[in-house]
Amino acid sequence: MPEDLDKLWYRAARTIAKAGKMPIPISSTVIELLKAIMTEQQAKFILHFKSPTLNIDQIKEITRLDDDILNEILNDLMNRGIIVGVPSRTTGLMVYRLLPMWPGLFEYQFLRGTTTDHDKKKAHLFEKIFEELREGTQKNYDTIIEQFKKFPALDRIIPVEEQIDIGAEGILPYEEIKSIINDYDIIAISNCYCRTEKELVNDPCKLNAPKLNCFFFDKSAQFVVQHNFGKEISKKDALKVFREAEDYGLVHKVFHVHLDTTNNIEAICNCCKCCCGPFQMYYQGIMPIHTITSYIARVNMEDCIGCGTCVSKCPMETIELVDGVAVIDEAKCIGCGVCAHHCPENAIELERVGPREVFVPPKKQSNN
Repeated sequence: MPEDLDKLWYRAARTIAKAGKMPIPISSTVIELLKAIMTEQQAKFILHFKSPTLNIDQIKEITRLDDDILNEILNDLMNRGIIVGVPSRTTGLMVYRLLPMWPGLFEYQFLRGTTTDHDKKKAHLFEKIFEELREGTQKNYDTIIEQFKKFPALDRIIPVEEQIDIGAEGILPYEEIKSIINDYDIIAISNCYCRTEKELVNDPCKLNAPKLNCFFFDKSAQFVVQHNFGKEISKKDALKVFREAEDYGLVHKVFHVHLDTTNNIEAICNCCKCCCGPFQMYYQGIMPIHTITSYIARVNMEDCIGCGTCVSKCPMETIELVDGVAVIDEAKCIGCGVCAHHCPENAIELERVGPREVFVPPKKQSNN
């Protein structure tokens, strides 16, 4: 019997891993985490997701469960942040998506911002998984970095709009926060899962940035509200939160459905480099920064006084002072506009040069 249970949890972990696009090796820590967030019955149930997305009719045909029992299982899985269910745009049928480990399960475990002992246990398990990923990347660095080049960009960067030098070209509507907000009727706001997780492991945000500033849109927003992961927010109040995020030096990161930039926007995070998952994985040596941006920062050397504000604010640590003037490593610039927004001399502007893909490998660490 214990052997059968071991096989069950291993298969459940593999099913979760295969639901995403990022490589997640199956370890005892991964299995321990799954045991912390789902029941044995639920572990058996998710094995039905041979494809990570199934509609309700497909699930009924596969499981042959009574409607009431099936709805109870699905609702509990949604409340636990293990699957997401939204109606199809074309058919109206409910479509259920099994969340991968990351991005997916990690985010939903901490969106509510709760700080129970159970939350702390999950946070420490995730930290252990990240350390295992770091070890794996560093031990097989060249091979794994080549594999990461085959994966899609994780997110897209929206710059601080008033610092954009648009010239005669103008700004495409999807690259403005205001335009995105106006495009969607329903917007939800949740706690930043990254800053929440870091607080749970006693490593709080170094910027002391607010946590209530993760946004969801459209059907994702409906799901977040219905399952108590967040609350609806007005467009006016949402803009206020974005402005506050800019003043803290946070980066606007856009996530599209299925990590496909041709799909609708699912979420926008306001990220700090000390807590944000992608930034942390980059600095810890786990995975590259891989993003899409349309802008690059340019320094006006005549106006720059070499104060170093941009050096300290840049989340990519891609600016240095050379002979008293800020110099930007353009290959690492993600065009977020944080440097321009905080430059006291207005000596930095963002220039539209894209869209372009930015791929910056993590450092290869010694003694691995």
